[in-house]
Amino acid sequence: MQLETRLFGEIEIEEEKVINFEQGIIGFPDCKRFTLIFDLKDDGTPKAISWLQSLDEPVFAIPVMDPLLVKEDYNPWLEDEMLKPLGELTQENVLVLVSVTATEDVKKLSVNLKAPFIINSDECKASQIIVEDDFPVKFMIYDILKAKKEEAGE
Repeated sequence: MQLETRLFGEIEIEEEKVINFEQGIIGFPDCKRFTLIFDLKDDGTPKAISWLQSLDEPVFAIPVMDPLLVKEDYNPWLEDEMLKPLGELTQENVLVLVSVTATEDVKKLSVNLKAPFIINSDECKASQIIVEDDFPVKFMIYDILKAKKEEAGE
């Protein structure tokens, strides 16, 4: 499938790369089909931030990242009932991502730990779930990412 996007221009999406959010996502209930777009470093490895690109609304893409990159102990409690629509989840097929909020001031870069995206990569089913745990909607990450970059010598 060909898709003209606002951020990435024209891209081709393989049908098996379509991630289905049966309930849509928070604030965008009609956006149900997405794909993940990875930005790569010069060495071919993915950068920290990827994009959840809507296939239903091509101008809409959400920057996302693995929450463990910025909060190593992130392990929200999720009710089994909330996860049932995603099929059988295992450590090998579950992908947890959080949205990244950027502002003009890069030092105010944050992630939303309160409403992660849970993806079953085997079945390409996903849901955005509001967790009951006491996680912030705006968890500041600039200093964490800067320190990791310095450690890696980048």
